[in-house]
Amino acid sequence: MIQKVNNIGMSFGRAAVAATFLFYIGGCTPEGEQEVAAEKIQDPTEEADATTDNDGAINKSGKVFYTIPSPLELTSIIKKAGAKYDNSVLNSTKNISNYVTETSQALNLGVYGADLSYASIFEQTQETIVYFAAAHKLADALGITAAFGESTIERVQNNLNNRDSLVAIISDSYWETDAYLKENKRSSISGLVVAGGWLEGLYISTKLAQKTENNEGIVSRIGEQKLTLSNLIAMLRSFEDPEVTEVVADLKELKDVFADVEITYTRQAPTTDPETKVMTLNTTSTINISAEVLASITEKVDDIRTKIVN
Repeated sequence: MIQKVNNIGMSFGRAAVAATFLFYIGGCTPEGEQEVAAEKIQDPTEEADATTDNDGAINKSGKVFYTIPSPLELTSIIKKAGAKYDNSVLNSTKNISNYVTETSQALNLGVYGADLSYASIFEQTQETIVYFAAAHKLADALGITAAFGESTIERVQNNLNNRDSLVAIISDSYWETDAYLKENKRSSISGLVVAGGWLEGLYISTKLAQKTENNEGIVSRIGEQKLTLSNLIAMLRSFEDPEVTEVVADLKELKDVFADVEITYTRQAPTTDPETKVMTLNTTSTINISAEVLASITEKVDDIRTKIVN
């Protein structure tokens, strides 16, 4: 078995988030410092009333929060692990004309958003422009144009050499997009973008794990997605929308492959910020994943991703 150990500081201000696709694209900076939660648990004493359902979602006061990481975080870990930038793992923007249904447009808006995150983390100026344009085009096809207007494009172009500012601009754009979808009762479309973004982040991770010599950090983060996957399936099922049925079926097959990943948690005393009242759960996780299981995950992710982008 390959054993990986991570120290995790899980803040309810960052980890307990409503399922919005923005969190995937621009949810946190590489350093994990930007606040991203749609809602916070302000009083940590209330956390005792929270429960976890069978799919791993956090239920509190009748609301459900799904804990899902950002591709920005995933790609940041990939870079820190010593991986080299490889544009062959990205979805070609030439495929954009293939996406004619609302479902395929939403899924691939998530895919291109993750690719945009990857390019921006590695400070690939030209490809950042290209993938922002691709996201703009799909957002336009979905009837979501406000967040990708000319002023936003100009801001992107003016900040191409400032990664932190660029991430903030992308984040703002997707918050506006998410708000539009919710206001117009199109939450299932938002969920499909989440699914596309998460899967693309995982796809990039699996491909670069194969190409990186010291890949322990990447492999460990891949293993952690076992819990994220349960949350993602639960989120999509909550929409009760026929458009997500096939996606859920594919993710359930992936969940079966992830079943052989072993995750053990050792919880430590939580800490609370006295000013913000945000509680952080300090946890050490041990990930046990064999080379065979990693290969199976890689193959299944490749299959699902191929269905989405082709």
